[in-house]
Amino acid sequence: MFEHALTFFGYRHICGMDEAGRGPLAGPVVAAAVILPITHPILGIRDSKQLTPSKRELLFDQIQTHAISIGVGIVDNQTIDKINILNATLLAMRQSLASLSTKPDYVLIDALTLSDIGIPQKCIIHGDDLSITIAAASIIAKVTRDRLMDQYHNEFPQYNFHAHKGYGTRLHFDMIKKHGPSRLHRKTFRGVG
Repeated sequence: MFEHALTFFGYRHICGMDEAGRGPLAGPVVAAAVILPITHPILGIRDSKQLTPSKRELLFDQIQTHAISIGVGIVDNQTIDKINILNATLLAMRQSLASLSTKPDYVLIDALTLSDIGIPQKCIIHGDDLSITIAAASIIAKVTRDRLMDQYHNEFPQYNFHAHKGYGTRLHFDMIKKHGPSRLHRKTFRGVG
C-alpha cells in the first residue's frame, strides 16, 4: 500500500484523488480528494467500479464519517465542451484539492498529474486498485456524480439518466435521437451533437 510506505518518509496527510464521469455523454465530471487516517482503515474500500451501488453508498457514508478531510470538484458539461474533458477533469481535481479543510503533504492521483500544486505527488496507473485513498476518492466522486444524475432524471425523465447516469448506452443514444440533446448533454461528444 502506497500510503504506508509514505508514512516511513514522514508524510501524515496523504491525499488520494480520482474522478468520475469522463466518458458519459451528459452531466458533469466530478473529482474527489480524500485524506484518510492511516491508523484506522475503513474495511472494504476498493475501486468504485468493483462495488455494487448499495456497497458504494455504505462506504460513502463511512468515508464521510471517518475521513480527515474530503474535497469535491464539479465541472459542468458546458465547460467540458469549452475546454475539453481532460482539462475539465484537471480543473475538477484542482477544485477538489482546494476545497480540502486539511492541506495534504502528499498527493496520490489516479493516472494523471497536476502541475504547479506545490505538493509532492505521484501518478499511479490503476491507482484505484492500488491505493486506499485513491479508491476512497473514486467512491466519493462516483456516488456524488450518480446522485446528481438521479436528480437530473427528475428534471429530464425522458432520458432515463437514473438508469445509465449519462453513459453512452443503447437506450441513451435512442433517447437522444428521439428527443434531441438536453442542456446537460456534452455537445462536442460523438453521438450527441
